[in-house]
Amino acid sequence: METVIKIDGKDVRFKSTGSAPLRYKMQFKRDFFADIMKMQGAVDGDLSRLDLEVFYNIAWVYAKTADPSIPPPLEWLDTFDTFPIVEILPQLQDILTSSLGTINQKN
Repeated sequence: METVIKIDGKDVRFKSTGSAPLRYKMQFKRDFFADIMKMQGAVDGDLSRLDLEVFYNIAWVYAKTADPSIPPPLEWLDTFDTFPIVEILPQLQDILTSSLGTINQKN
């Protein structure tokens, strides 16, 4: 699944593939599926369940999957003057939901 979101006036591609969990593990040394499950409440609209570090990490992984040339996470985030999470989260919802749907189907 792929989407384009305008962030700080720039079109940013996000893509989810089978490599995203491995890329996440390699970059952040954390379990992608455990962290994405933390995001389920935020995806469902409960922003009090939003873990900003996890959100930034997942957003970076989806962007890196779409465009392998993007820099490491902090350098990538520094390319934006603003990164409005409240606006971006709903637009990433389909990708997050599709990842969560895969987990829920396994249970």
